[in-house]
Amino acid sequence: MTAGDIAALIAASAFALLVIVLAVPLWKLGRTFDETTAAIRGLSDNVTPLLEEATTTVSETNKQLVRVDAITGDIAETSGNVSALVALFAASVGGPLIKIAAFSAGVRAAIAAVPGMKRRRATK
Repeated sequence: MTAGDIAALIAASAFALLVIVLAVPLWKLGRTFDETTAAIRGLSDNVTPLLEEATTTVSETNKQLVRVDAITGDIAETSGNVSALVALFAASVGGPLIKIAAFSAGVRAAIAAVPGMKRRRATK
């Protein structure tokens, strides 16, 4: 064996050792990618039902909000009707009551103004 053959053998051995040293981190990196893939797959399997449930919940909430909107509209209409009824009552009954009260106050003032008339006090 010549010195060149020995140098080539040492270089080949060094290269083989370098490949082995670099293969270990690559092997570990491959296992890390496998674990990451499995974790993502498991997460995807767990997230899909949660998203479906959230979609169902939002859909049901929207249905309830439509019902609440209808109820709110009905309440607004009812309060408008009550307001109109109160205004009608005040206009139809309130005006004559004020006139009757004014008339009775006028009669009372007229009776009090008549000389010789005394007011009777209620005795217990």
